[in-house]
Amino acid sequence: MTASDPAQVVKILTQALPYIQKFTGKICVVKYGGNAMTNSELMNSFARDIALLKYVGIKPVVVHGGGPQIGELLASLAIETNFVDGIRVTDAATMDVVEMVLGGKLNKAIAQLICRHGAQAVGLTGQDGMFIRAQQLKSATGQDYGQVGQITSVNRQVIDCLLDNDIIPVIAPIGAGSNGETYNINADTAAAQIAAALDAEKLLLLTNTPGVLNNDQTLLTHLSRSAVRSLIAQGTISGGMLPKIQCALDALSQGVGSVQIIDGRVAHALLLELFTPEGCGTQITDQALTIPTQ
Repeated sequence: MTASDPAQVVKILTQALPYIQKFTGKICVVKYGGNAMTNSELMNSFARDIALLKYVGIKPVVVHGGGPQIGELLASLAIETNFVDGIRVTDAATMDVVEMVLGGKLNKAIAQLICRHGAQAVGLTGQDGMFIRAQQLKSATGQDYGQVGQITSVNRQVIDCLLDNDIIPVIAPIGAGSNGETYNINADTAAAQIAAALDAEKLLLLTNTPGVLNNDQTLLTHLSRSAVRSLIAQGTISGGMLPKIQCALDALSQGVGSVQIIDGRVAHALLLELFTPEGCGTQITDQALTIPTQ
């Protein structure tokens, strides 16, 4: 489509109208990470899309990760990184870096980029107002992950205060302990718990994959919770997708309307998902659907 296609532009806007009506006034939590945070074009595309969501009446809440950026700074400071069970073991020195990268550089950069595209955004961490309470993550095998946290509660008042004043919250997943401790929290987990606390209409998880794939590497566009459990039991869903799926199931069980796993490497993936009949990625809902054929 080019600027010389006004009829096509009007057609697209008209087709988007029912979806805008459906989601206006609703909270959509977006977990932002992966390649979408390392490619400048995709970063601009993401920020522009978040601003657009706000302007059409949706209430976006951004929760971001930053694993690659944390890894780069640790390496430059000659601080050894250890992963156990896929979790970054976070000692005091590593936690300082996590706070610098997530709560400082990245958080403010994302908020500023959204502001540059015309919407108001404010960066904060779960330590602000202590709205994300956490405790040390415990392993069933007794593994000590250091200052890695699991969320115990989310106080939505801080987020609601921003949303009620037309400000987009941009949240870094750093939690506050009861005695002033700081905890590094998985961004997918934080997004799911925040979405549940806000009674969000949608949770959108941006990833580096098209979505959930079957054994033939075909995208599964719609899944129910029961279908997901069957696919896990069959081994179709495995590896790095499992934690994201668990976050999706946790969010649904706590009242989130639907969860979408979408490819953050695709420009305007958020808009494709929210405003087109085809959608984008894999949608997971409570609705009973037929389990896909393997």
